[in-house]
Amino acid sequence: MNDRPSTNARPKVLAVIPARGGSKGVPGKNLAAVGGVPLVVRAVRVCLAARHVTDVAVSTDDPAIAAAAAAAGAHVVVRPAAIAGDTATSEAAVLHALEGHADTDVVLLVQCTSPFLTHEDVDGVAAAVVVDGADTAVTVAPFHGFVWRESARDGSEGMGHDKAFRPRRQDRPQDFLETGAAYAMDAEGFRTHRHRFFGHTALVKTDPARVLEIDDPHDLARARALAPLLDPARTPDHADVDAVVLDFDGTQTDDRVLIDSEGRELVAVHRGDGLGVAALRRAGLKLLILSTEQNPVVAARARKLKIPVLHGVDRKDLALKQWCEENAVDPARVLYAGNDVNDLPCFSLVGWPVAVADAHDSVRAAARAVTATPGGAGAIREIAAWLLGPELHHTPSLHNSPAQ
Repeated sequence: MNDRPSTNARPKVLAVIPARGGSKGVPGKNLAAVGGVPLVVRAVRVCLAARHVTDVAVSTDDPAIAAAAAAAGAHVVVRPAAIAGDTATSEAAVLHALEGHADTDVVLLVQCTSPFLTHEDVDGVAAAVVVDGADTAVTVAPFHGFVWRESARDGSEGMGHDKAFRPRRQDRPQDFLETGAAYAMDAEGFRTHRHRFFGHTALVKTDPARVLEIDDPHDLARARALAPLLDPARTPDHADVDAVVLDFDGTQTDDRVLIDSEGRELVAVHRGDGLGVAALRRAGLKLLILSTEQNPVVAARARKLKIPVLHGVDRKDLALKQWCEENAVDPARVLYAGNDVNDLPCFSLVGWPVAVADAHDSVRAAARAVTATPGGAGAIREIAAWLLGPELHHTPSLHNSPAQ
């Protein structure tokens, strides 16, 4: 057990999040969004929410990761190339980060590739060392499976069990699976041993449903599919957002087009969306319609709503990035509402990617929030109600009207 002296001062607990730029399995992995939030930002937010954590550091060699981490509230530790390659250990990154935090009592290793880690998990490993006196701690999940290994001798062999004997689960000893998500170490002991496990190791039990490590694209796809089920439900409010950017087809319309005998196109829009946009404009939010379609109906709708429009653009993300720069808007404070796969690059750029209820599955999976209302049926009005409050929830029902 560690022999750190007991004092009335709050122990210094440093959470270190290793997040190098290189990743072969999933390029740009640590900036990949799950639930609309980059993995490194998810980890920073969880650590900041943990009551035992006093400092959060992200160790990285990548400027984009550094910028995202700093914007999320973490201290950035620039990792030298010598410990940023494929063979570099997480321990090396933590030891390097500790050099700038000499007064640390307990150091945590938190992996941002575990997207469903909670602040309770982080507090659990920290408390095991800070409060309970363990030397090290690790998050684990109950495990009841039989483990097998291929064998050159007879094709396969049971690991830790006799394959000829199959005891019931309740008759077997309880095993635990290391989740790979969070570790805590007495800082002095870690500097001495230079490894995450030494002395007495406490097991901090977590929810098995949340155990997922992202190592390949299939893991990332699974995490995005699980995010709507496992992430706490939250919609943005006015304090989160400075600008609202709206896709047109399928977001402000139901994605159908009516064509008359002369080839003119008509679409149906929702009067409630117009009410919502007007309220957003009065509230001082910057607004933009962004569409790949070069169509008079898009420009006509923008004139009706009295907001700027960029349409007929090939790369919506590049157009959005330029618009943010020209209007001095931080992309992290932009809400972008979309419905289809051509909106995904914009989702990766902004802080609040929002999918309408009937959006493509991949778009819903990448969104940070999803409306309860389909596109063209008042989804924009619903978003306005998120941002501006309950007064927009209780206006009379409004009907669809064609945009001319």
